[in-house]
Amino acid sequence: MKSNLLILTFLVITSSAFGQTDSADFFYQKALKEKEAGRKLEVWKNLDKAFKYKPDDKAIVSELATILLDLRKYGQAKEMFKKLEQLGENSPALYKQILTLSYNTKQFDDAIIYAEKLKKADPNEKVSLYIGKINYDRDNYGEAIKYLLVAEKEEPQNAEIPYLIAHSYADMANYNLCLPYFEKAIQLDVSKNNWVYELGLVCYAMHADKDALKYMLLAAERGYKRDNDYLENLGIAYLNTGNLDDGLKILKEILAKKPSDMNILNMVAEAYYYTGKFAEAIDYWDLVLTYDKTNAQSLYMIGMSYQKKGEKDKGITLCDKAIEMDPSLSSYKQKKMMAGL
Repeated sequence: MKSNLLILTFLVITSSAFGQTDSADFFYQKALKEKEAGRKLEVWKNLDKAFKYKPDDKAIVSELATILLDLRKYGQAKEMFKKLEQLGENSPALYKQILTLSYNTKQFDDAIIYAEKLKKADPNEKVSLYIGKINYDRDNYGEAIKYLLVAEKEEPQNAEIPYLIAHSYADMANYNLCLPYFEKAIQLDVSKNNWVYELGLVCYAMHADKDALKYMLLAAERGYKRDNDYLENLGIAYLNTGNLDDGLKILKEILAKKPSDMNILNMVAEAYYYTGKFAEAIDYWDLVLTYDKTNAQSLYMIGMSYQKKGEKDKGITLCDKAIEMDPSLSSYKQKKMMAGL
């Protein structure tokens, strides 16, 4: 009696196992037919059913990972590719796929693990750029530069690499070291006009005014948008190189669109003042006072302008009135007196 029960139990288990296998094969074959017909969603549905019946079948898992990737279900695709690894697959192609998915989904710890596995599986694979970019993203600039320098040797025509090295140095305010890498990047890829503009801003920060102007103009030649921020920096670059007319022309172009921009009005006024055009300086500081009657700094500078023009009494009166409005300007007056007007 017991023997019969054991045989019956064995038959039930065996029948169940064969049933699962048959079901998995049925949905797998159906998925392959749908694949030939180009019906991706149906492929996925059938493979998903096959996987539930037979989750350790490498062929099913491989096809499921591929269709999930094709449908841009990156998180699920990555899990299936990792499942393949658990099933014994350890090819460089698999590691490269998991590395790419990990990096693109910002799972950087996994990306580093699979970069190392890929390099071990195939020493010719180029993984340094991935690790360099991850360290850059984490503000770990020392490690970023170390790996990016290796990547530069591996891919000497890849403009992104010297650009990231340049940015790593620039983010540490090490402008002298960043310059040659910026220059190399914009030579390798002339389409990146924003890189050229960034180089101009770096030169501006270094007080390399002629180079700042050169690269800002080059950025525009390569298609960089002449928005207000760009025009403001360009105008300042012109002024810093002593080109008053072009600088003022640019700043006035901004004022045509932003007539009450206090920063630009002050810059124009100061440009006129420091080039000896005191009447024009007064006009623009008057505009500042039109928008803000409490702006004691502008009133003080109007007074200074009148004194420079030779109308000393009127200028002193205005300066004193400004100091009444803002007593902190008295220290500014003392500095001016020590400098001898």
